[in-house]
Amino acid sequence: MEGELQRRLGRSLRAIREAAGLSQEAFAERLGVHRTYVGGLERGERNLTLQTVERFAAALGIDPLTLLSGDLAEAVTRTRSAPQ
Repeated sequence: MEGELQRRLGRSLRAIREAAGLSQEAFAERLGVHRTYVGGLERGERNLTLQTVERFAAALGIDPLTLLSGDLAEAVTRTRSAPQ
């Protein structure tokens, strides 16, 4: 289905953000983007480049494939323990 990977990545980002107890604004700051961009990502409306996926993963301290796979157990654990 077209756009499914985009939606999966958005769900992953939202789950990580919520697990960390961060607002969209605080999460956006951590990622180095604007809050409205994070909202668009979470809704699956934004199309990211692979470089952006890599940059976000680095900012979150996780493997980029974790964002794309939707396997969030490790990502959520790391995000909860990361300094804010």
